[in-house]
Amino acid sequence: MDRIFYAGDSILTGSAIAKALLEYAGALAKADTSATVEIPTRLDDGEVGRSTFLVGPASQLVSDTEPSDSEEIVDAALIEYFHEQTRRLEFRSAGGRAGPAGVASEPVDDGSGWADEL
Repeated sequence: MDRIFYAGDSILTGSAIAKALLEYAGALAKADTSATVEIPTRLDDGEVGRSTFLVGPASQLVSDTEPSDSEEIVDAALIEYFHEQTRRLEFRSAGGRAGPAGVASEPVDDGSGWADEL
């Protein structure tokens, strides 16, 4: 698991989710744009919750590995979404003609609920 520190607070989420979110946040910053994202989190009582972030050029995210007795949170569709948006932003920044990726305008609703806010 990884603990993401953001705006004076922190959340616990899956390590792969944290890594993908930080890569996406970096691509958003390089493209000088922002997006609102929602990720699954581990609550203090061990249940799974959701956290929503506004990430962009001014975002200061830090992710630290944290041992946990809880099961790792995995969301393959969310991770793929972050990777796809990161690729689009990088392509656009390199002079490509990809569609808008700075905002989550093309969410894929896989029934997990994470795309509802995008």
